Amino acid sequence: MSLQTISKVSKNFNISTRTLRYYEQIGLLQSVNKDGYSYRAYDENAIIRLEQIIILRKLRIPLKQIKLVLQSGEAITVIKVFQDKLNELSHDINALSTIKSIIYELIVHLKDNIDVKISPRLLTDESLLKVIDSLSVTKINFKERLTMNNLNNANENLSKLTNVRIIFLPPSTVASIQFYCDEPEQHAAEVMDRFVKENNLCKIKPDLRHYGFNNPNPSPNTPEGMPDHGYEMWVTIPEDMVVPKPLTKKFFKGGLYAAHMIKMGNFHEWEWLDEWANNNDTYEPKLGDPICMDGCIEEHLNYINNVNNENFQLESMQLDLLIPIKEKTE
Repeated sequence: MSLQTISKVSKNFNISTRTLRYYEQIGLLQSVNKDGYSYRAYDENAIIRLEQIIILRKLRIPLKQIKLVLQSGEAITVIKVFQDKLNELSHDINALSTIKSIIYELIVHLKDNIDVKISPRLLTDESLLKVIDSLSVTKINFKERLTMNNLNNANENLSKLTNVRIIFLPPSTVASIQFYCDEPEQHAAEVMDRFVKENNLCKIKPDLRHYGFNNPNPSPNTPEGMPDHGYEMWVTIPEDMVVPKPLTKKFFKGGLYAAHMIKMGNFHEWEWLDEWANNNDTYEPKLGDPICMDGCIEEHLNYINNVNNENFQLESMQLDLLIPIKEKTE
């Protein structure tokens, strides 16, 4: 099997190049250097490992546990990871099964009394206890063999967002840095963190916010040997602050956004948020500059604490994925 470029792997597996680089950064995946080129490439062993990572992610195994599974040569370690996840899922299933059964019994009760005015005490503790007492135990069959098609369908059904927040980002002056190279996020973060610390910005501006976005976005037409994308990073600053090169000073107009929080590395959830924005009854996307992710941005949450924490671990980072939106009109 010949080496596959990062762009080809990204396309074949429908996974962002940024996610691939993050998997390398935390030691989950390993690329090789292709002679004469600066971009990443993957051999057969890496492709097989990536397939395993993707399957384990669809099983909702956290990245830290996936690393244990793939690095351990002992079955007992893998069993423990799977057992912990099974216990977690069992709690969720039992809770959801109880809620489902109670709602079903309430429907049956209401249908049996469809011509009777609803009692104000329908949802009191006493009335609800009577419904719960009538429930039958729900048995869940785990013996059915799951094919990849079953797994993919289950993963898709579970990827519907229900916790999207609607927030307003205030207009602000920002310091900006942009890199177009391999590892653009890392290079941008190093420059920005240094700028923030050297200027004591966390104390000067205690409401500081930290944003980032692809610039330019990944493109299937990127020539061989060129970086697949760039990254631009912002921090909010006082309006009259002088910004040293290579940073530049810009104005962010802010606005209304749909926000969804992720743990670092879960960039596939951009697709979930995009689906939510395009199928919402109240809001619709208000996309902008095509160079800057159509106006979509990411916010590094709790940045002030993290930038000053020498023991900060990248895996613990939380991000808000943000899509600009507007209210639908009739």
